[in-house]
Amino acid sequence: MSDLSTDPAPETAGDATYRVTANELRQFIERFERLEAEKKDLADQQKEVMAEAKARGYDTKVMRKVIALRKREPDDIAEEEAVLEMYKEALGMR
Repeated sequence: MSDLSTDPAPETAGDATYRVTANELRQFIERFERLEAEKKDLADQQKEVMAEAKARGYDTKVMRKVIALRKREPDDIAEEEAVLEMYKEALGMR
């Protein structure tokens, strides 16, 4: 007959679920942390590209505006530009 006091505590269903959940949680956190590191690396690379463009004489502020415009729909851009022209004209800025 074995002595029950030397055996590890029997696992309950809740304990097993907790360990699996804790392991899964750790995996999610580690994946997120890896993505954060990758995002930082990409941001650093983008800064390097802009620094290189600036060193070659490009206006990086305008470049960023062009990049933002390229993400938008042409109709949205045209509408915004039309409204901007109307406002400038109303203020005598033409």
